[in-house]
Amino acid sequence: MPGTRLNKYIASSGLCSRRKADELIESGVVMVNGKTITELGYSVAPKDKVFVNKQLIHPVKHEYYRFYKPAGYITTSDDEKGRKTIYDLLPENLHNLKPVGRLDRESTGLLILTNDGDLINELTHPSAKVPKLYRVSINGKISQNDIDTMYKGIEIEHGKAAYAEVSVLEIDNSHTTMEILLYQGMNRQIRKMFEHLGFEVVSLKRIQHATLNLDGLKRGEFKPIKPQQIKELRNFLNRISNQK
Repeated sequence: MPGTRLNKYIASSGLCSRRKADELIESGVVMVNGKTITELGYSVAPKDKVFVNKQLIHPVKHEYYRFYKPAGYITTSDDEKGRKTIYDLLPENLHNLKPVGRLDRESTGLLILTNDGDLINELTHPSAKVPKLYRVSINGKISQNDIDTMYKGIEIEHGKAAYAEVSVLEIDNSHTTMEILLYQGMNRQIRKMFEHLGFEVVSLKRIQHATLNLDGLKRGEFKPIKPQQIKELRNFLNRISNQK
């Protein structure tokens, strides 16, 4: 009976992606049946015992959920400042799932939750360029020059430019509502871009991540992602990867 590649076995435990598992193997912290393994192509059998950093790991069933994050919660499992986290809204049986990317405390909208380390890596790795769509309102009237500047790029971190595609939905002298498409995942990217332009973000909601959206979700609600939706998501990610 053929075995399972060690990096895939580690990833299937939900610990990390296969790419990260390769790094762990090479660093010498992975053991199989008491023997340190540094060979990337190593295969394990169903009865083998695999340890990472001396901790026994087991494959787990992958779970996938959509969650509509409300404002006032941070996207982490623990906060040393005692702030409310998204896990305060989730049942304990979902506390093993990790968010795919983050939304800051006051932002709302779609978060994908999963224990599939490979999928998290595919959706968030900087080279992936997976589209994320946001609905954003600001406290002023945006100009075409501002829109062009966001498209061309704004340096919001030293040596790092942020880019955004903007579609105006509603505009008057006191506010502008837009849909903003990002292919990056920089920290507080949208807020920093508008701050650079002299605007304050009044509301920010992620409405879509790759092929998944908020359809059928109320604020604070979570639902399992259907197998067909996961298949469509993987097909979409494969098409992106093949275009590189």
